[in-house]
Amino acid sequence: MFGNMSILDIGLFFVSILIGMTIHEASHGYMAHLLGDHTAKDEGRLTLNPLKSIDLLTTILLPLVLVIFGLMPFFVAKPVNINPRNLKFDEFGLALVGLAGPISNFLLAVIAGIIFRLGVNSLNYVEAQFLVLFAEINISLFIFNLIPFPPLDGSRLLYALAPENIKDIMNKIESLGFISILIFMLLIFQFIATPVFNLELHILNFLL
Repeated sequence: MFGNMSILDIGLFFVSILIGMTIHEASHGYMAHLLGDHTAKDEGRLTLNPLKSIDLLTTILLPLVLVIFGLMPFFVAKPVNINPRNLKFDEFGLALVGLAGPISNFLLAVIAGIIFRLGVNSLNYVEAQFLVLFAEINISLFIFNLIPFPPLDGSRLLYALAPENIKDIMNKIESLGFISILIFMLLIFQFIATPVFNLELHILNFLL
């Protein structure tokens, strides 16, 4: 993945991920707070401090090991804890909390696109490259997290709309915890990767 990237590009890549990940997780917490659940606030997660969103195993070691073995790297940020019983609107409140993260990434990509378009004739290489990478990464976070597979954010909307038998299946998948993410990425994602990447490219081209 990083073979054709300079050290500068790799640095900009990880800075973009760190910003997008931090705002994504904080958005979950802020939305939950607005809807009546103060768990994130009590645990100090209503913050833009990126260290609060980093998990040693899933955010750092996991993508590093995947890169070493030549596999597509992915990471999982430290999730914001939510108590659904405290939320307004029941399952729809939880859906709003779930959607807040991806929507924040989309808005970040839009902002980067606007800045890029307005400054396209005056930006230097580093500035332009950062804006492109920042937009691309946040579009990726937006689309990937909207996939309705537990425990990804898109599943929160599906929980609110799906019949009980589908919810039961989703609960069983989500009960596997981190293993469900590994199963999805290593066994399922490869079948939808092409349309996902194409959609990301179309949105990126539209914004830039």
